[in-house]
Amino acid sequence: MPKPIPKLISEEDVEQLSKNIVQKVRFPMLATIDGDQPRVRPVSPLLTTGFTVYIGNLRSYGKTGEIAANPNVELCYLDDEHNQVRITGKATILNDRKLLQEIWQSNRLLQHYLGSLDNPELIVYRIQPNRVRFMQEWALEYYEVPF
Repeated sequence: MPKPIPKLISEEDVEQLSKNIVQKVRFPMLATIDGDQPRVRPVSPLLTTGFTVYIGNLRSYGKTGEIAANPNVELCYLDDEHNQVRITGKATILNDRKLLQEIWQSNRLLQHYLGSLDNPELIVYRIQPNRVRFMQEWALEYYEVPF
């Protein structure tokens, strides 16, 4: 099977194309490390600003210990045309009360299941990118995305 021939994309368009994919894809895959074993699961971001992504979590979930042991993570967004954006970064626990309140107020699902922003099970991770890459429909060549 021949390699797909991607459309030409100017470097100026890569950032906007990447932001569009990040906004459009509802369930990116989050990769963490469990000892020496990678773990990947779909997540539903609570908030995205540029390429900084906020992910909700419960203390009892497996990724809590994985991120505590190794906060280096990667998110992979794949759209319906097989274009992908990879955000490599570090996950830290969000402690900004004002931002937590904004996230809480905008998410009825959190409110329904957790009852209170002060529920001790709730963790919100801020994934700060240190690298963002874009690849067009399995072209196997990444563009570095400025952020």
